[in-house]
Amino acid sequence: MRKPFVLFVPVIAFVLYACIVIPATAGSPQATPAVSHATTKNPVTPTAESRARAKFLYTTDCAMCHNDNGDGKTDIAKSMQTTIPDMTQSATLASLSDGQMFDIIRNGGGLGAAKMPPETADRASDTDVWNLVIYLRAFAKH
Repeated sequence: MRKPFVLFVPVIAFVLYACIVIPATAGSPQATPAVSHATTKNPVTPTAESRARAKFLYTTDCAMCHNDNGDGKTDIAKSMQTTIPDMTQSATLASLSDGQMFDIIRNGGGLGAAKMPPETADRASDTDVWNLVIYLRAFAKH
C-alpha cells in the first residue's frame, strides 16, 4: 500500500510544477537594454531642496568610493587597487554630457578601471539622478 503512495507524491509534484511554474517562466521577458540618455539635456532646474536631496544621496551612496569632495581618493579605491576619477578636476567630466553622466550613474560602469554599481530606480528617481549630475558638476567649480 505504501509503494503506490511513494510514487504518487513525486508524480503530483511534477504535474503541479509543470502546470504552475513552467508556464509562469516560459514567457519571461529577457532583460531589457538600458535606455540611453546620452543626448538628453538635463531637465532639472536645481532648487535648495533638490541640492539637499542630491547631497544626501551622494553622501549615502557615492562618497564612500568617490570621497566627500569627489576626488576619488579613498581607502576603498586603495583597497581595490584602482583609481577613481577625480571630479574636482574640470577636465574629468568635461567630455561627458549630462545625459552620459546620467547613464553612468543609473546603469553603473563609469570612467577608469573601477566599475561602479548602478543607482537603481528603487533607490533614486530619475529626478534624483539628474540632481546628482548637477551636484557632481559643482565639484569642479570649488
